[in-house]
Amino acid sequence: MPPGRPVFSGRRGDPYAGIPGRRIFVAAPLPDGARSAIADIVARVRSAAAPGEREVRWVRLDGLHVTLRFLGPTPEPGVLEAEAAVRAAAAGGRPLHVSLAGSGTFPPVGRPRALWLGIADGSGLLTELAAALDTELQARGWPANGRPFDAHLTLARSDGVLAGPRTAALLAAAVGDIELAWSLDRIVLYESVTGGGPARYVPIADAVLGPSTR
Repeated sequence: MPPGRPVFSGRRGDPYAGIPGRRIFVAAPLPDGARSAIADIVARVRSAAAPGEREVRWVRLDGLHVTLRFLGPTPEPGVLEAEAAVRAAAAGGRPLHVSLAGSGTFPPVGRPRALWLGIADGSGLLTELAAALDTELQARGWPANGRPFDAHLTLARSDGVLAGPRTAALLAAAVGDIELAWSLDRIVLYESVTGGGPARYVPIADAVLGPSTR
């Protein structure tokens, strides 16, 4: 366990409420062009919402990313260790090409809790990158990631609202056969800042994929 890192309490509601430290995670950010294209998709879905219907909670589209590992509330010594792990994992990686592959929900059946876009090209390399990051984090005291990595872009939290299944169907139709591809050349350690609407993602450390040229 990283120095001073608190144990997850498992409390309901906000599971991290009252736990000290910065809420951090590691992700591969999307370039502006890809974010703009996805924002257009979301706008079409939202325009088709039923009048007066309670919407799902859309994420901030200016911070779209592929999450590689969520670390949770972490005191400063652990944040520094996480930054070192990010830089080490990035140095052993390389830029990659990714593309969209439809949409889906978690869970895949019943009333969804989250809506997402899938990743086609590049998913294997993203899985390798996530595994390398996990190795670097374990070397610095974090436990192994207990969940299998699944490359995707979370777009909304539906939390079981009635609009969830309909919005998921609208999203699937809006994505359709759209071809959207981009290059990922860096990974970032972010802090998730909550309160006053959707969480804001503040970069802490930015690491270019591939060996350093310095």
